[in-house]
Amino acid sequence: MSNHIKRLAAPKSWAIPRKMYPFAPKSSPGPHPQDRSLPLLIVLRDVLHLGNNRREVKKILNSRVIKIDGRVITDLKFPIGFMDVISVKGIDTHYRVLYDVSGRLRVMEIPKENAEWKLVRIENKTAVKGGKIQLNLHDGRNILLEENKYKTGDVLKIKVPSQEILAHYPLAEGSVAMIIGGKHRGQIAHIKEYIVVRGPQENMVRFEEGFETTKSNVFVVGVGKPEVVVPEVSAL
Repeated sequence: MSNHIKRLAAPKSWAIPRKMYPFAPKSSPGPHPQDRSLPLLIVLRDVLHLGNNRREVKKILNSRVIKIDGRVITDLKFPIGFMDVISVKGIDTHYRVLYDVSGRLRVMEIPKENAEWKLVRIENKTAVKGGKIQLNLHDGRNILLEENKYKTGDVLKIKVPSQEILAHYPLAEGSVAMIIGGKHRGQIAHIKEYIVVRGPQENMVRFEEGFETTKSNVFVVGVGKPEVVVPEVSAL
């Protein structure tokens, strides 16, 4: 199996030059699917420009100065996805991965205090032995709780890497969401109504801005005001 892909065939969410070079690395299997993540090599070399080539980026990773969500990562192809926090030791800079209004993944610099937390969406829940509830989150992590007090689609603000829950943002009227799929991807919108569909179709969410989309395309980012800032669109 190939370890790379043609740049022209790379996912549309990758904000990389398509015609400058023929190939791009594939993401390793990990917490995010390939079409919704960037390989760490591309982030460090092509986005943040911390290295000029693969060899230099590998040396940086081997020096153990790169942390993703508070954990040291040395895999060149580790998938970096929505809401992940990248920290660079030494120069003390921190970044968060978000969608811009063109639907591309962007790496935004954030203050040090904001690098201590991230937002995670509850994809589903599982009852485990001992009567506990396991929350399965959008970035592949799991959290065990004694009480079943959160719903699927809700978003938690957690401390990284400890996973301590700091806040809860429900998928409900009054919350603010970022659209992460469909033609409105990257936009911030205010939830007007959550519509439960009686059938096999996915539930819908209607917004004050005058459109609606499926539940899976909605990622709550706050109540009243967003916890994150939408990246500006820049030319490739």
